[in-house]
Amino acid sequence: MAEHYLDASLTQQRAFRSRQPQRGVLLDCRGRVLAASNGIQTIFADPAEIKDAKETSTELAPIVDMGAHIICKLILESNSPRFARIKNTTDANECSAARGIHGIGTNSGWQRHYPMGRLVSNVVGFTSLDNHGLEGIELKYDKALSGSGARNIFFADVRRRPIRPKQQDGVLTNGVGIILTIDSTIQQFVRDELIKQYEAYEAESAVAVVAEPRSGAILAMVSLPDFDPANVGTTDPNNFRSRAITDCYEPGSILKPIVTAIALDAGVVNTTEKIFCENGSYSGKHNGKSFGRIGEFKNGFGDLTVREILMHSSNIGMAKIGQRLGKEKLYEGLRLFGFGEKTGIELPGEIRGLFRPLHKWDGYSVTRIPFGQEISVTAMQLVRGFCILANGGRLVSPFLVRAVVNSNGKVTELKRPPPPVGYLVKPEVAKWVVGEAMASVINEGTGKRAQLDDWQVFGKSGTANIANSDSKGYNNRDYVASFIAGAPAEDPAIVVLVSVRKPNRSLGKNYTGGVVASPVAAKIIERTLKYLGVE
Repeated sequence: MAEHYLDASLTQQRAFRSRQPQRGVLLDCRGRVLAASNGIQTIFADPAEIKDAKETSTELAPIVDMGAHIICKLILESNSPRFARIKNTTDANECSAARGIHGIGTNSGWQRHYPMGRLVSNVVGFTSLDNHGLEGIELKYDKALSGSGARNIFFADVRRRPIRPKQQDGVLTNGVGIILTIDSTIQQFVRDELIKQYEAYEAESAVAVVAEPRSGAILAMVSLPDFDPANVGTTDPNNFRSRAITDCYEPGSILKPIVTAIALDAGVVNTTEKIFCENGSYSGKHNGKSFGRIGEFKNGFGDLTVREILMHSSNIGMAKIGQRLGKEKLYEGLRLFGFGEKTGIELPGEIRGLFRPLHKWDGYSVTRIPFGQEISVTAMQLVRGFCILANGGRLVSPFLVRAVVNSNGKVTELKRPPPPVGYLVKPEVAKWVVGEAMASVINEGTGKRAQLDDWQVFGKSGTANIANSDSKGYNNRDYVASFIAGAPAEDPAIVVLVSVRKPNRSLGKNYTGGVVASPVAAKIIERTLKYLGVE
């Protein structure tokens, strides 16, 4: 019995005050602040100490410049019997005056700010009111960014107000800072150019990614529609996700250079032979299985070299290349390029896409996958694939986090695992596909709108039907217009992907990747290379 009353007495004599760590800062690759926590004071009410909520609210209202009815509602409807948040403030006089009212107190805390607003919202994400990461990098690295809190224990008076310190429980450790590979200037270039086209074509959504092919560093990553992290409560939750890793689609013709590289590497085609493209209509059987009928987007073609197949984007030429490869080599080649697997980018919510195992392939598969049907990919998977080609056939893994910063300001570069020794395709094959075939797409083919005076651009357009969600086949009104490109072709410094989903065809405008997406990619490349000082 004595122990019971002793415990009760000690409990009454103690008061606790939590000390929250400062959440780590998020910086771009040049040290510009993307997210930071500023110190604030929270004015709160202790409902258990308030006898007349109406009277207390009336007294507090002019101090905090809020309606008394609003304060009263916060006190009466609080989920906690001892805490009702009234207001966050940085005004010391306001806090001092509020503490003079019985039942009202203040706590020190932190408030998250996003100086760049919408610019990097789909990468950085946002936090809850109590500073827990809910989306983006804020969620992925929540534990490291959060740090660990502590609390001070005080002797308290009869009203449980602190009199003098007694001890500290725990060690206060601020969160680490994180430096991203994102360059805010390039991010601004990308968003400026993408949003103009997104709005002009009244598209459903759009994404654009800029990557450094040698390292895999992501320099910019824009997803539209986006959101203002300061007003997440009124935002459609669909706008929170980073569509470059969460949305998949059939890539269409944009996949053709990768399949071509696989075929050249396997030796089933060469750069000088001509392949008969059936003058625009191809049907029959392959290995005893019908592959239906294949046509071209516009005109039919006769004999074409592999370069010309890519330049004119011949579906029939690619179908024949797929037949020469055979399903096993085609499947294994695309798996090596990472399709059907997550890229491992440091953001939550990444999906694998859809690449069916071989036992589920039918007679159509080996002729349709080479021109980007019957496979669904994410924008980031495409960026990785073309970074591999631009990097001379060496494996590249895209990444967003470059370094961490401790509370003392020491920067520690993150060690990335070295890529496997060897090449996915021979260096001479990758160099030819990029420097010859994809350059000819820009100079003579469907990518002419992406030509630049100062640099030789390489690229490939894609105009992919969107499959019906409730029946077999494709919707002939809805498309994904894409363009992937890079420069300089002889020594690529960047790879850029632009993808616009469902441009509004009722506007009477074109809807193809070569028209909708390639001019955006060209402007991004030009502005970025000038900014980076690329010769």
